[in-house]
Amino acid sequence: MRRKVAVIGGIAAGVTTLALVATPAIASSGVLSGNGMFGRSGAAGPGGCPMSDGATNDNARAGTGAGYGMGNGARMGQRQGGGMMGLAASTAAKGTLTESQKTALAGVAQDEKLARDLYLALAAKYPNDVQFGRIARAELMHLTAVRTLLDRYGIADPTKGQAAGVFTSVPVQKLYDTLLAGATDSNKALAAGVTVEKTDIADITKALSGLTAPDVTQVYENLRAGSERHLAAFSR
Repeated sequence: MRRKVAVIGGIAAGVTTLALVATPAIASSGVLSGNGMFGRSGAAGPGGCPMSDGATNDNARAGTGAGYGMGNGARMGQRQGGGMMGLAASTAAKGTLTESQKTALAGVAQDEKLARDLYLALAAKYPNDVQFGRIARAELMHLTAVRTLLDRYGIADPTKGQAAGVFTSVPVQKLYDTLLAGATDSNKALAAGVTVEKTDIADITKALSGLTAPDVTQVYENLRAGSERHLAAFSR
């Protein structure tokens, strides 16, 4: 009941979110399974992400957090973070994709998995660089959104069943291995994060060219906005 009141209060305060359509694939992913999609939004900042898990923490309260946009029922720690857009896979209508656009969507899934896997590995190596753990959680939400689209359009998911750090794409595997091996200190690890986010922004911008499917466009735009905020967090 308290969660319902909080949601209503957030809407009354003018908080706008993009909600997921509750397809079976989404429901099974746990995105809508009682974890909560809405929460209180704080001041915008460079580390925020439109799609992330929203766990409140001391660093967020101190103004050093990466920022969150989607919560698990806990308070949303957005003191440093960006606005709340929710996971968007989405209220927008389904469109049509060309074969090259389907290939691009599968590639975006691998990009998001690379980011998540790399940041988890770097979080273990450099626990004082709190960006890695927080942004890794955001990347999981990004990957969930892309996987929902893959299912919606009947596209094989190249990340399905792949262990952390393992990729079906040879270039993606090489990039992951190179970035992880090169992250020999904290500064180089943060530089690896910059490389990942710049790569993601470039790939998504390219994938948006000529795209007409409203739902895929919405997700891509949210992913790019998230990467821009992550890039700022790693660049500090």
